[in-house]
Amino acid sequence: MEHTQPTEQVTEPKEPILSLNNIEVIYDDVILVLKGMSLVVYEGQIVALLGANGAGKSTTLKAISGILKGEEGKVTDGSITFMGDRIDNTDPEGIVRRGIFQVMEGRRVFDDLNVDENLIAGAHTRNSRAEIKQDMEMVFEYFPRLTERRHTLAGYLSGGEQQMLAIGRALMARPKLMLLDEPSLGLAPLLVKEIFGIIQRINREEKTTILLVEQNARMALSIADYGYIMENGKIVLDDPVEKLRENEDVKEFYLGLSKVGEKKSYRDVKHYRRRKRWLS
Repeated sequence: MEHTQPTEQVTEPKEPILSLNNIEVIYDDVILVLKGMSLVVYEGQIVALLGANGAGKSTTLKAISGILKGEEGKVTDGSITFMGDRIDNTDPEGIVRRGIFQVMEGRRVFDDLNVDENLIAGAHTRNSRAEIKQDMEMVFEYFPRLTERRHTLAGYLSGGEQQMLAIGRALMARPKLMLLDEPSLGLAPLLVKEIFGIIQRINREEKTTILLVEQNARMALSIADYGYIMENGKIVLDDPVEKLRENEDVKEFYLGLSKVGEKKSYRDVKHYRRRKRWLS
C-alpha cells in the first residue's frame, strides 16, 4: 500500500494589528514633525519606539490615538490602519471604542477624583456594571498598592502610584492596543523596574498589544519583542530587540556603552556624527 506524503500547510503571514504607512504630521499648518513615518505592530507584541527628545515619538502616538486635532496638529499624508480599517481621520472617542487607549506622558490622572473614580472614568465607553467591577478588581491585582488608596484623591498619590493608576485606567477600557508614553518618566529605578514588570505581565496575561515610547532604552528593550528608532521625524533603524541590543550604534547612543564597554553620554558625541552614522 502506497503512503502519500502529507500536504505541507502554507502559513499565511499575519496582518499587523496596527500599520502606519508613510505618515506626515504638520502642526499649525507650518511645522512638519513626522516625515514619512512607517511602522507595524503585530497582535500580542510589545513594540518599543525609541529616540531622543524631539524625534517625534509622542507625536506618533497622538496621531494614532486621534488627539492631534486638540493640539493644532493633523496627519497630512499617508495612512494609519488598525485591524484592517483606516483610522487617521477618526475622533479620539471613536479610537477608544475601536480598542486603542493611550496612557499620556506625565501621568495625567484626574487629580480631583479618587482612585476608584479614575478607574471608572477609564471604562466610560462600557455599559456592564458587573464587568466594570470585575475589571477594577483585576486592576487592583496588578497594582495592590492602589487597593489601600482607592478612596484617596489622585492628586495626593505619589508619582509611582499615579503611573500605576494611569495604566490601570487604560486597562479599564479593555484595550486591544495600549499606547504607553514614557511610563518611566520621573520615577525611581526600583519603581521603574516594578512598573515595567507589570507592563510585561499585562501583555502576557491580558493579551494586550503594547506600543511603548520610552527614553529608558535599556528597560524598554528588556521587555519588547521589536524596536524602532526615530531621528528627526523618521525611522532610522528597526529590528528584533535581540539584534538591537547587539547593534554597536544602539549600544553607544541608546544604551550608553561604547565598543569597549565604557559608559558614554549623548553630550560626548556631536549630533552630526550620530546622524551620519544612522543614515550611512
